[in-house]
Amino acid sequence: MLSAISHQPLAISGLVIKAQSGFFTVHTEHGNVVCKLRGKLKQKKLESDLATVGDRVTISLLDDGTGMIETVGERTRALTRRKPSPKGRAARGGVTDDQHESIIIANPDQAVFVFACAQPAPHLGMLDRFLVVAEANHIPPIICANKNDLVSPEESEKLFGGYRAIGYTVIYTSAITGVGVDTLRESLNEKISVLTGPSGVGKSSLLNAIQPQLGITVKKVSEATQKGRHTTVHPELIPLNGGGWVADTPGVRALALYDIDKYELDGYFRDICLYVDHCAFNNCTHSQESGCAVRAAVERGEIQSRRYESYLRIRAG
Repeated sequence: MLSAISHQPLAISGLVIKAQSGFFTVHTEHGNVVCKLRGKLKQKKLESDLATVGDRVTISLLDDGTGMIETVGERTRALTRRKPSPKGRAARGGVTDDQHESIIIANPDQAVFVFACAQPAPHLGMLDRFLVVAEANHIPPIICANKNDLVSPEESEKLFGGYRAIGYTVIYTSAITGVGVDTLRESLNEKISVLTGPSGVGKSSLLNAIQPQLGITVKKVSEATQKGRHTTVHPELIPLNGGGWVADTPGVRALALYDIDKYELDGYFRDICLYVDHCAFNNCTHSQESGCAVRAAVERGEIQSRRYESYLRIRAG
């Protein structure tokens, strides 16, 4: 008697490199497979996306060459923001999505925050907000100060040098002169990286300098997948010649913080958190209390006044 032959689908491991409209492109050792979520996964009620770009998944192949996502691995970290509420819903008294997590990318090895030294002038308050999100989600950040050719070395250092002083990696780059491009390229090798920042900072030109045609590819992806006006972002992971992946996001005008308690905010400022334990009160807001070690450090010049003011603005919401 012939033994029974199992027809169970073979589980294949893969990486979600694109997610849009309920379809997921999964990169596997057998190639890229367009998949949908298995019904049992859709039944889960979560305050986050069930699957997204950067997730490690297992899939089964179907006869038509497509696949089904069977399991989604646990996320080690994610670059997130609060999901924007549908226009008018709050005004009508309906339930909003303020507490729903919108994942820009799951499991990144690092986040590269690209800001221009000029044209446009850097919005350092936005950069501080990005850094808070990275710190809260345990994502190693890199600050990329692009268009370095438009200002003097002294001016670029005046703008971004303070971040290096408090322990952040700062790479000064120029797609025009090539300054810093090799350093940035090396930092991306063999890693899953997400590049984000305001519009007009030169991300596409910088990516083209890193790898010819990469910026053009990412720009097409961004234009094809962005819906609305900076409300939903569907990045796609693009392979790098040196190994690894990079995800670009359309220009970000704002980043609504998700699940970050204002009472814990001081812990996400590297320069401020050093002094928190020395405050006279455990619940010190560092705004007006007597015996505040943070304010004293600002007065002594040990904490940059601009960073302190940025903390107060973010805390005020």
